[in-house]
Amino acid sequence: MWQEFGKAFCLMLVLEGILPFLWPRGWRDAVSGISRLGDRHLRLVGLGSMLLGTVLLYWIH
Repeated sequence: MWQEFGKAFCLMLVLEGILPFLWPRGWRDAVSGISRLGDRHLRLVGLGSMLLGTVLLYWIH
């Protein structure tokens, strides 16, 4: 189980690095826009992301 967790973490780092590598200015603008969101909206975005990831993982598996 820990090996799969490690692989998933490494894959997450690779995927998260794609946008700053390919499109640094747009990524910086997006991050600064996210920092202006309220806590409630940011939590809803996080919840949506977790739910989407769980559904996709279930669908792929």
